[in-house]
Amino acid sequence: MDEVFARRDLIAPARLRELSVKSDWTGFAQLGSHVGAILVTGTALAFAWGTWFAVPIFIVHGVLINFLYAGQHELSHATVFKTKRLNEIFGRLFGFVLIYPRDFDQIQHFAHHRYTQEWARDGELARPPYTFTSYLMWLLGPSYWSSRVRRVARFACGIVVEPYIPENRKADVIREGRWHAAGYGAIAVVSVATGSWAAMTLWLAPMMLTKVVHQLQNTIEHLGLAHEANIIENTRSTRTNPLMRWLCWNMQYHTAHHAFPGVPFKKLPDLDREIFAKNGIEPHRMGYLAFQAAVLKALWKGDETFYPDDEPWIVAADDPRAGAPARA
Repeated sequence: MDEVFARRDLIAPARLRELSVKSDWTGFAQLGSHVGAILVTGTALAFAWGTWFAVPIFIVHGVLINFLYAGQHELSHATVFKTKRLNEIFGRLFGFVLIYPRDFDQIQHFAHHRYTQEWARDGELARPPYTFTSYLMWLLGPSYWSSRVRRVARFACGIVVEPYIPENRKADVIREGRWHAAGYGAIAVVSVATGSWAAMTLWLAPMMLTKVVHQLQNTIEHLGLAHEANIIENTRSTRTNPLMRWLCWNMQYHTAHHAFPGVPFKKLPDLDREIFAKNGIEPHRMGYLAFQAAVLKALWKGDETFYPDDEPWIVAADDPRAGAPARA
């Protein structure tokens, strides 16, 4: 996924090459700190279980697990480690934990990058237009997890219906789905045989019940922007704080990432400055809560088809391109 999806005149080639250098040490520092935090909260949750202290630990633990997808995303781009094999090994491990198989994720995500905001070909737009209710169910997690579990089950049964998965990759996702299903089945058998609830209390329950926090990032990146080929118009960056940027592996610099997806996560703040601030360009940016408030308000008035495809209908008040949508 080393393609370039933005104008090359936004950054000098030599500077882009400099920013694109990968490092095993940098990768291990980010991955180690994230996984280490999960081990700490998981241990704390095990000791606190049955007390009120378990509640906040449960929430933090679940959020940390969910945001492993930020790592899986970067591992799918092979930008975490210089050593390619490490990207695949950890990508498959993260995909198993998140019920999001790596091969499928890469195929879907590549289609998303190549055809961003194209209804017919973007891997992330293979869904009906949002209504207020369907969006709320996706945001809170029920439809998200239902789709993930059903997809693994379908693949394990040899059924592939996703239009963006080419024929020559269907065998890969079927094989991967079967390995996932076998792994989850083995965990279930061991849990029943030993009478252990650890897989539920330390993994599945926290991950599934705190999905809404991770969905704040997943939903903000493109929804409500123009369905056109211009990355600066079809992708949104996020205003947030250093803690959230660490948790999300800098994916809040999402417009810069879509412009040059081969640049590692650690260099995205520098890339953002190079292609936007230095060129006097401002990408769409919003904060998490402001975005959610705007989306829910808009979808309460009408479903996603109520708004135009060729212009943004969710923008920040201070966005220079802000204006009333074509249909109020």
